[in-house]
Amino acid sequence: MINNELKFPERLPSSALLLLILVTLAAVTGGCRGYHLGNQYSFRNDIRTVHVAMAESDSYRPFQGQQLTEAIVKQIESQTPYTITEPALADSILRTRLMRESKRVAGENRFDDARTVDYGWQLEVTWVDRSGAPLMSRQVLYVNDDSTFIPEGGQSLGSAQTALVVNLARQIVGQMEAAW
Repeated sequence: MINNELKFPERLPSSALLLLILVTLAAVTGGCRGYHLGNQYSFRNDIRTVHVAMAESDSYRPFQGQQLTEAIVKQIESQTPYTITEPALADSILRTRLMRESKRVAGENRFDDARTVDYGWQLEVTWVDRSGAPLMSRQVLYVNDDSTFIPEGGQSLGSAQTALVVNLARQIVGQMEAAW
């Protein structure tokens, strides 16, 4: 009868143990030393609080500034280590302004009904500290984005606007990350 059981040594030889210790020591003191986990290292450590001013809107559609402000606040709270606070207590202030809104037909059917519509915004974003010094890589950031919706498919301007606002809020918070 053949015995197919694997047998492991009772203890590691001293040379293997020494090699394991050296590899562990090299990993701890070497390449992993400057690496950090978590979003707190992706953002500025000199800023702890942010006041998000109500977004100004040059558009005639009501409540767009409120929707954008709410989306930015939610993104900051969920994606950054910053705390949202009132202006008197804030280390920094984030201001946004909806400068331009556009809506254009991207595709029509043979009866000239809109099949695909592009809806877009152009924003001006500034993030400054208490003294007014800019905190982003560019002093004024211009963000252009658009969302496409298909009216025949049951999509509406409202659904396109919601998707656009969320995407713009992500882009703005992404610009708040510290430079590498």
